[in-house]
Amino acid sequence: VVGLGFGMDLQQVLQAGRSGFLYTAASISIALLLGWGLGRLLQVKQRISFLISAGTAICGGSAIAALAPITNATEEEIGVSLGTVFVLNSVALLAFPAIGAALRMTQTQFGLWAALAIHDTSSVVGATAKFGAVALAVGTTVKLARALWIVPLSVGTAMAKKSKARIHWPWFILFFCVAAVANTYVHFFQFAYPVLKHLGIIGLTVTLYLIGTGLSMRTLREVGIRPLLQGVLLWIFVAVGSLALILAGWIHL
Repeated sequence: VVGLGFGMDLQQVLQAGRSGFLYTAASISIALLLGWGLGRLLQVKQRISFLISAGTAICGGSAIAALAPITNATEEEIGVSLGTVFVLNSVALLAFPAIGAALRMTQTQFGLWAALAIHDTSSVVGATAKFGAVALAVGTTVKLARALWIVPLSVGTAMAKKSKARIHWPWFILFFCVAAVANTYVHFFQFAYPVLKHLGIIGLTVTLYLIGTGLSMRTLREVGIRPLLQGVLLWIFVAVGSLALILAGWIHL
């Protein structure tokens, strides 16, 4: 993700980030509330339900990894939560570009939708890269604005749980912004930026490949029907709801 910053203009990043921060704040609050309700309805274990909801609302595996030690989640609970998010990430990576093309979404619309509705940053990059350069820029920037909410949610959870676990900061967001600043204002190293961007794309391609190698029937069996159903229903609500609002013009950049 950091490498992609070397291919983006800082003003473009700031414009998308400002709007994206507000949209993500609203979507995260709704997703967490709905996830809590679905978890209770389906009788999913409380910690698993919270981790799945946070992973769907914010940043997939990164949010789960940050919140797991704060909630004292067991390895089994972490594995189930990550497995649920992982399965849905794989589906989104393949389905979203096809849906976007079928609905004739603009690149800006698609980038915004992917950023609000796909769990992990790597999958957002993979889906938007198929759609176009503008979709990639919008999707990556808004997704990173969404990932920033890991910090306040981690702090709030630690206070509620009275946990002293170390809070993980999403430093990759800062490095992405530094790369965009360099690309916009530090022209002395301009010759190196395309190479660094290309290396970033290769790194994300490898990440997506590794995600794909972990998808199996064993993964689905280990997740279990109730947590998976919670994750699927929550994700469908977020994906369909954000898509409807974007197509209606209520959410835009």
